[in-house]
Amino acid sequence: MIRGCVALAAIVGLAGSVGAQVLGSDAAACRPGAAMDGGPAIAVEITGLKDRTGELKLELYPGTEADFLKGDRVLLAAGKTFRRVVVPTPATGPMTMCIRAPRPGRYALLLTHNRDGKNKFSFWTDGVGFASNVKLGRSRPKVEQALVEVGTGVTTVRITAQYLRGLGGFGPIGPH
Repeated sequence: MIRGCVALAAIVGLAGSVGAQVLGSDAAACRPGAAMDGGPAIAVEITGLKDRTGELKLELYPGTEADFLKGDRVLLAAGKTFRRVVVPTPATGPMTMCIRAPRPGRYALLLTHNRDGKNKFSFWTDGVGFASNVKLGRSRPKVEQALVEVGTGVTTVRITAQYLRGLGGFGPIGPH
């Protein structure tokens, strides 16, 4: 019975992204059946964008506080997991980004909406999001907010982008 529920949840998850553009250099890994050949992947349904400017970036980190948000060169030099997928923000429609994971396990996943195209996160203009979708506020996010448990196939998560909202810090602006 549990196996049947898991299979049904997977079908419902894929149905939720019907009509969405699957974006990124890893998009093929999120197609039905592709994960069996190419390994595990995460399909990220993105909502709540402030606008359709700039680019979207997904980054996959080890699922530990010590490694979360560390520089890519540092992580890669230490032989640790790091992966990045960057795409131009689509002008319209629902969207899903895909990022491969090296193996099943627990990872931290970061979404950023780089609105100004300067390739450096701007606290004042850019958006950010994590799998927990907990309001970020003003403090540095903890790894627990970004954790995703990745299985052998495609794991689907929904991330709502958050932007600076006055003195209260980062929070969602609502669907766009």
